[in-house]
Amino acid sequence: MLKLRLMTVALIAVTAALGAGCGSSSQHASKSSTATRTSIAPSADSLGPEGIPLERGPALAPYSTTAAGTTVDGIQCAPVEQLAYHIHAHLQVFVDGHPRSLPGGIGMVGPVAQQTSRGPFYGATGCYYWLHTHTSDGVIHIESPTLSVYTLGQFFDEWRQPLSADRVAGAKGRVTAFLNGRLWTKSPRELPLLAHAVIQLDVGSPRVPFAAVSWAASNL
Repeated sequence: MLKLRLMTVALIAVTAALGAGCGSSSQHASKSSTATRTSIAPSADSLGPEGIPLERGPALAPYSTTAAGTTVDGIQCAPVEQLAYHIHAHLQVFVDGHPRSLPGGIGMVGPVAQQTSRGPFYGATGCYYWLHTHTSDGVIHIESPTLSVYTLGQFFDEWRQPLSADRVAGAKGRVTAFLNGRLWTKSPRELPLLAHAVIQLDVGSPRVPFAAVSWAASNL
C-alpha cells in the first residue's frame, strides 16, 4: 500500500539522519456566484501521492503550529496511526475567491516529507494525532481507536488555528460553508468529518461555486 511504503521509507530516512528515530440544518448551495472555481477534477498531471489532486494557492497556514503532543479536545497523539476507525474527508478553502491549500503534515509531531513523483508525502517521527494530513491535497485523515464523529473545529484546534463564522486560520471575513454541495447554516466548527465528506469554506466574496471531489483514483 502506497501509504505504508512511503511511511516506511520516510521513517528509515529520518532514523539514519538522527541516529534514532504520523449539522443537521442545510439547504441547496447557491449557483449565482460569478467567480470561477479552479477545477479539482482528476487528471494525470494533477494527482498527488494519494490519488487526489493537489490543491492550488498558498498554504492556508503552516503545519508547524500543530500542538506538540498534548491532548486536544480529547484527541491524542500516538506513536503509530490508529486504524480501528479510518475514514477520510476533504477540505477546500477559498479566500476572496482565490484557492488556498491545506498543507501536509498537520496533526503530526516531527513531520518529515518523503519526495515522490507526485509531490511530498509526510509521516511523523514523533506522533500522530487522530486527525492529520499527509500531503497538500486537502484530505483529512480521521484515524481513531474508536468510532466517533469528529468535527472541523476539532481539527483546527489541534492545528492551533482559529475557525469561526468570520475567520479561517489567518483569513478574515464572512465564512460561507458547504458540505457535499449544500449550504451549511450552523457554525463551521460543527461541520462533521464524515467518510468522503467534501467541505468547502469561502472566506469573504465572491462565493465560489462548489465542485465535488472524485475519490475514484485513490485508495482512500
